[in-house]
Amino acid sequence: MRKRTKAREFTLQILYQTDITKNDVKDCLADFWKNREDKTEASIKEFAEGIVLGIIEHEGEIDAQIGEAATNWQIKRMAVVDRNILRIATYELLYRQDIPPKVSINEAIDIAKKYGDQDSGKFVNGILDKICKTKRPHVTKR
Repeated sequence: MRKRTKAREFTLQILYQTDITKNDVKDCLADFWKNREDKTEASIKEFAEGIVLGIIEHEGEIDAQIGEAATNWQIKRMAVVDRNILRIATYELLYRQDIPPKVSINEAIDIAKKYGDQDSGKFVNGILDKICKTKRPHVTKR
């Protein structure tokens, strides 16, 4: 598995823990890494933490963009896994110009298929496609 893919999966797990427990993100980060320090490369940890902290910093805008693109869906009513996958990819689309949109979207779809339910991949793809078209219209279609 590629390093950034692993980092995104860790990011999902950390966000899931934060979402479910309602604990402070820094406590969830410390708890998550406690048992993985010796097994996780520094670059993976750094990438995952950067995304988690970026999402927390911009959560209001990220959730607003997801809500706007998710016609007939309220973000708080989405499955926790889908919601957090969308947050990861939306953060990357809006704030990480160094990551090609196609990569962010494809990674999100793959993670949704792995961790979500049967229709999560399609659901995530549809919302991210709308966000990409409206927020990064200069990007060519996948």
